[in-house]
Amino acid sequence: MYLRMLSCALCAAVLFTGTVSVPVAGAAVPGVVSASASMPGEIARREVLYHAKYGFYATVKTDAWVALLSEDPDAAAIEFLRLPDGGLVFAKERAQNLDKRNIDFLNRLLETHTRQYSPEVYEAASNYLTESPSKREEFCHGGGYEAAKARDLKFRADLGEQKRALVEEDRRYIRMLAQNDPGAQVRFAASYAVRAGATDDDLTDFFAWGWAHAARLDIESFRERVLDQNQQWLHTIARLITDAEAAEKAARETEGEAGKEARDKAAAAWRSVGTQASPAQSKWEEARDFSRQQAETWRAILLAAQQAQNPNWNAMIDPAKATEADWENNRSMAVDQAAYWESLLRQALEGEQRVKNPS
Repeated sequence: MYLRMLSCALCAAVLFTGTVSVPVAGAAVPGVVSASASMPGEIARREVLYHAKYGFYATVKTDAWVALLSEDPDAAAIEFLRLPDGGLVFAKERAQNLDKRNIDFLNRLLETHTRQYSPEVYEAASNYLTESPSKREEFCHGGGYEAAKARDLKFRADLGEQKRALVEEDRRYIRMLAQNDPGAQVRFAASYAVRAGATDDDLTDFFAWGWAHAARLDIESFRERVLDQNQQWLHTIARLITDAEAAEKAARETEGEAGKEARDKAAAAWRSVGTQASPAQSKWEEARDFSRQQAETWRAILLAAQQAQNPNWNAMIDPAKATEADWENNRSMAVDQAAYWESLLRQALEGEQRVKNPS
């Protein structure tokens, strides 16, 4: 019964199909100009606040808050977003160095491996967070993590209760996840668990940590994708608003036939703002709907896990709570951003009407 309910919730989730291009480090981005040249402080502060609240890397969040809490937050925010070598770029580069990645990895293990069902990995991740960088590297990439996973696999196999609790309905559900889950990482993990030649150990691994770990990767990928795209949109819209305001000012100061031409130019400039704001608003609405559907799916997973009363599904109770909360957080972010882009669209429409019908 609980899996039929889950299947309905899962089928209701719609893939976030908006095509988002993530810029390659060092590559030029068409339409993006230096923030220091064109981005007003108010827009810059708003964007930096989103990085401070929702950024994936700890260094990005910390540096964003430092900018916002500085004596001149407008100037600091503009500098933080400056391309190609502002604070955001530098913070991401620092975050991507080896030890930072290892620390992020260990924290992810703690979020997705429970002490009850993956005690070896959980304990090791906790301990290595306070070890030296070299020891963290040895655990993360020198075989330590794989050895801890193997000890957990033996622990669960010796315990035996996870294998005994598996039923065919669980297998069918994982196969459905492999085909239909909205998250690419969850689909991949589920596919591996039910691949040709898979064993019951693979299935219990999926429940014990693989599902939660894949869900975490999907959340991180979603946030990075939409925030990177939004940064590109904001740089473009800032330039367009600056151009439109300058064109409107010139129109107000010009009379006669030249004034009509200036007003036409200003109206076109405000239309360009709307042309940029409208698709951005639509993409954030898609992100809002996708996040809501993911939250609903994980709410159903949580309910199923609580009702199933078996050790495999018990392992998903805490991760399901955390994942639902994360998707609700993503939904709130998308709602706020969609409303913001809608306000920019209204600003563009009002600006166009204002220059067409001067008082």
